[in-house]
Amino acid sequence: MTYAITQTCCNDATCVAVCPVNCIHPTPEERAFGSTEMLHIDPRACIDCGACADACPVDAIFPVDSLSAGQREYADINAAYYEGEEPLPVGDEVDGPNFHVWGEPAFERSLPSDFGPLRVAVVGTGPAGMYAAQDLLLHTAAEVTLIDRLPVAGGLVRYGVAPDHPATKKVGDTFSRFHSHPRVRMHLGIEVGRDVTAEELSAHHDAVIYAVGASTDKRLGVPGEELPGCLSATAFVAWYNAHPETVAQGVDLSAERVVVVGNGNVALDVARILVADPEALAATDIAAHALDALRASRVREVVVLGRRGPEDAAYTRSELLALKHVPGVELVVDDHDPRTAAAIDAAGAGDRAAVLKGLARVRTDAASPTGGERRIVLRFHSEVVEIRGGGGGVRSVRVTDGGGGDTADLGAGLLLRAIGYRGLPVPGLPFDEASGTVPHDGGRVAGLPGSYVVGWIKRGPSGGIGANRTCAAETVGALLADAVAGELPAPKGDAKAFRRLARQRNRRVVDARGLAAIDRAERDRGRRDGRPRVKLATVEELVATARSGRLLRLTR
Repeated sequence: MTYAITQTCCNDATCVAVCPVNCIHPTPEERAFGSTEMLHIDPRACIDCGACADACPVDAIFPVDSLSAGQREYADINAAYYEGEEPLPVGDEVDGPNFHVWGEPAFERSLPSDFGPLRVAVVGTGPAGMYAAQDLLLHTAAEVTLIDRLPVAGGLVRYGVAPDHPATKKVGDTFSRFHSHPRVRMHLGIEVGRDVTAEELSAHHDAVIYAVGASTDKRLGVPGEELPGCLSATAFVAWYNAHPETVAQGVDLSAERVVVVGNGNVALDVARILVADPEALAATDIAAHALDALRASRVREVVVLGRRGPEDAAYTRSELLALKHVPGVELVVDDHDPRTAAAIDAAGAGDRAAVLKGLARVRTDAASPTGGERRIVLRFHSEVVEIRGGGGGVRSVRVTDGGGGDTADLGAGLLLRAIGYRGLPVPGLPFDEASGTVPHDGGRVAGLPGSYVVGWIKRGPSGGIGANRTCAAETVGALLADAVAGELPAPKGDAKAFRRLARQRNRRVVDARGLAAIDRAERDRGRRDGRPRVKLATVEELVATARSGRLLRLTR
């Protein structure tokens, strides 16, 4: 029996490091790493030890024999990656006590043993920031200050991952163990540019790493985009994930059809949530207000618009495969353009478009659907031309209909744009308006010694959670090299001085004990409702819970 990597693969390569027979590829040392949608286990070399499954932070690895009906395709996907390649030598073919020849150990992110501990601030507690903090804490004696503008940690893991992907959220458990690390100080609810300046951060730390992500979205630039009922997928995702800066009752689901513009993984996420069984979502950590709205929702159909053809779709093959197995939801393809059917029919076995073979082909018309099974319609070669209003919101969406310049109207009461994220300027740092990133050299912020970037604000909105691990390794490596070379400016203030400064500027700062109180309260609320957790959905609730929990512990 062999193991297989499935849909929730995060690509952070933890499994590669523990495999005793080197059967998981591509590895971080190989050119293809970062360009494949997932990692793959070679069934010819796997020895069924299970080390990879134990190490996987997102529960993506299972024995092939135990795969569910919706996951069995992954056994073939893993095997297909190695077709035409010679298997690597294992077992008796290798001279030595190990199953394969290991390279010389390398300690690229470390400091000399006599080097004093650095004090590093990490701004942002999402995956990028936490991978950087993890590197510093595991490889050096650094003291890390974790800063986030929200009064709770987690970033993209807490507020970006869909609630029906609980395995992906488990990577948060890996990060949370560092929240109470003895060399970590946490200041949540502090915003750079509002409460403290970049200059003040640098004055109290040897180095500062900015991991602030890409928090806004791109615009369509078409008439009607400002109508009520035309929202960004960013806002919708934040709404169903209980982001404290969203309005709890801000999404109207009274229409039977929703149009989602874009065909990346986020577009598939929001489409799936819109038509999923609310009772299945009730077993997740979806926001309570979103669950109530979805229970009352009239949405029966979601049309996902892709500007290009199915062969060029931006979603991953694994996310599309998962969409085919959503209970009670039919996945179909709109065949208004003959190029769509031609691309699907011509797709090879390993092509993304091949996943669409066998799906029903339909024509979406102007009228919204009435009754029947809920469904998701993938409509390719189609762009939004205009959004038309009526009754105080969106009434229809005019889209291109074929390659000849024709247009068609799709009746819809809600439009969600999912065409990409974009970073925002950080006060005190340079900013490239064209790319929405901070200019840098290997993570070093241009013109600001001691300041670094990691994640989407560094490389743009590309790559999933695991991609931040190698991104963070590069940035931390640059920081440590600068430290050894004596190129880090000496701080003027210490950790206590920064703590006083932060609390003078913002009396509602949440520390590690406050964060633990929030976690306990949300889990307690979840147990009462039979859910993993019920999130606190406002800044006021989060801060009050953090404060009350901290005071309770102090009085015991």
